Amino acid sequence: MDGGPLALWNHQSMQILVLLSLGLQFVLFILAGVRRSEDAPVRRFILWLAYLMADSTAIYAVGHLSFSSIVQVHPLVTFWAPFLLLHLGGPDNITAYALQDNQLWLRHLQTLVVQVLGVAYLLLYRNIAGGNLLGLATVLMFALGVVKYGERTWALKCGTLESIGASVKAQPPAIHNHFHPQDKKPKEEFLLRRAHSLFHICKRAIVDSSVIEEDTMEGHEEYTAQMMDGMELWALMEIELSLMYDLLYTKASVVHTSLGYLVRAVSPLIAATSLVLFHLASKDGHNTDDIAITYILLGGALFMETTSLMNALGSSWTFAFLSITKWHWLKYTALCDRRWDRLRRLVVSLHHVVKLKGGSPSASRYMSRRWSGTIGQYNMLHFCTRPANTLTSPLLGRLAKLVAPNEWWNRKHYSGTVQLSKPVKRFISTYMRRLYSKGEFNTGMLRKKWGEDPLDRIGLYEGILKESLGVEFQEGILIWHLGPDVFLAKSLTAKAEDADERVEAIKMLSNYMMFLLVDRPFMLPGQPQNRLYKRTCEKLVSMRPANPKYPSRRHNGRIKNLFSVYDGPGSSSSRATEMNDLGNNLYDEYVNRELTNVAPRLTHVAKLAEKLLEKERDGTADTLKLVLDVWMDILVYAGNKCSRNSHAQKLNSGGEMTTILWLMAEYLYQASLS
Repeated sequence: MDGGPLALWNHQSMQILVLLSLGLQFVLFILAGVRRSEDAPVRRFILWLAYLMADSTAIYAVGHLSFSSIVQVHPLVTFWAPFLLLHLGGPDNITAYALQDNQLWLRHLQTLVVQVLGVAYLLLYRNIAGGNLLGLATVLMFALGVVKYGERTWALKCGTLESIGASVKAQPPAIHNHFHPQDKKPKEEFLLRRAHSLFHICKRAIVDSSVIEEDTMEGHEEYTAQMMDGMELWALMEIELSLMYDLLYTKASVVHTSLGYLVRAVSPLIAATSLVLFHLASKDGHNTDDIAITYILLGGALFMETTSLMNALGSSWTFAFLSITKWHWLKYTALCDRRWDRLRRLVVSLHHVVKLKGGSPSASRYMSRRWSGTIGQYNMLHFCTRPANTLTSPLLGRLAKLVAPNEWWNRKHYSGTVQLSKPVKRFISTYMRRLYSKGEFNTGMLRKKWGEDPLDRIGLYEGILKESLGVEFQEGILIWHLGPDVFLAKSLTAKAEDADERVEAIKMLSNYMMFLLVDRPFMLPGQPQNRLYKRTCEKLVSMRPANPKYPSRRHNGRIKNLFSVYDGPGSSSSRATEMNDLGNNLYDEYVNRELTNVAPRLTHVAKLAEKLLEKERDGTADTLKLVLDVWMDILVYAGNKCSRNSHAQKLNSGGEMTTILWLMAEYLYQASLS
């Protein structure tokens, strides 16, 4: 078309808007699941952009349609208005992008009223050429659009922590009392169904309403003990948190109700009926392009609603609904006769065909509900031995500093991720199993100071070991992050071959907690210690060795640093020798000084390392086990004392290990009281 983009917009603006709105719905539908993990930054950005654009595009299109004269030239566009309401309802797998969106449900309700009135005005006062058939199709799609938009608004309300708290007592646990072949052996499907049966514990915990009731753990205590041995409790907690994600960020709370299933059963019929009516209606006076776009809108609506019905019926949430339904005939027909199981296998198989990326078919079906298993890593000695020459600093970092604070670049560039290893999981499971033992796991443990329990258990909660835990939680993390690093650099026991697993676990957990302190302080309890952290870094940088023979300071190392994107602990430029030398310098300079409360706490660090080396030499304590136990105790404390709101927020970007341990501790505590 002559005239360029402006002329195209003047003549085809409504066509562009409705197709863009439909396209954004497909983007949301396809990419909504990436929020369950952190390893897809590009896709998450596209999803975020689509989420912001989807509502504004549809709302602008309704307004544009109301006040423009386009209806006179393209009368069929009036029929498109109900589709914009349908798009505002959004797909079932995303309602809120962030937890704060749920708090704004009243704003969405206000927008709902305004948009419905606007579309109703259009339909009442703008005639549609096409006869009664097209008029009936318009009414049907308008009714469907109003219902789906209202459903989304209600889902936002149900996704608030206040609403979840109110539903805890109203909804019974989804425990089924019939025989099912999946109950024979603990596979993924069994774990998923057991997670639904125990989900009331997770809901009570997330809203700080962990009241023990008679039915809370009835019949599950022996099962809990068995799962602890095989570490399946990790998988169970991951699945339960994914169910909580469904409540907070999708339409699960409104879809899996009697009314929700009814809406999903009727919606494809309405879309199909409207498609047939439009096909039979007269097309006289309508533009060929407009007719094609209408078919695309109807086809897209039919596809989305049919997919929504299949996903709803084949979801494990339907198992939870059938388990507690008062319609016993439905429970018997669907569950006892295994008809629902056949439907679920069909839906899961279809998902597998669509998402096939190789690997085990049985495993890939459930991976979306599992935690990625990666944890962040940040090491202060690694950060403080970074190259000081500004001429060889990363080029990307120089660009980032122009648009973001220097601290942001340092957090992102010098942090990394690592896969949580099986030995570390085993150590944590063993520690949690000890807490689970009768008489040992109790709320009294959480009333103790972080790290106190393992020290007190062997009579070492005194002197520097006690003082090194700090007055503030984050102060204790700083001291115990640096102290054991210095200790490991000088320890002979840590260099033994049989100590590799414990040393790896200590470094991994220490770097993880430091990562939370630097990059995600909202996941930690207590007051932030930013000033103490910065003062400590400044002091360590001034103490770093000046040997020009270090690999990172040679010519090749400088070139590599210039083009580096990430320089986290464990990377190819981890600077292990420089880190050890810096730790030794710290120890030599501060070990003979008197303890003071002046920042930074480097004297506490050196004294802690000295005490650990002393205990290693005289054999009065297994120092590696002691340090590991302290870190695991700090982990449990961090998870339990972190705000529930922070746990809920982090589920939207993959979740944290501290969240899993928090829920695990909650579950085991309640099991121990049964």
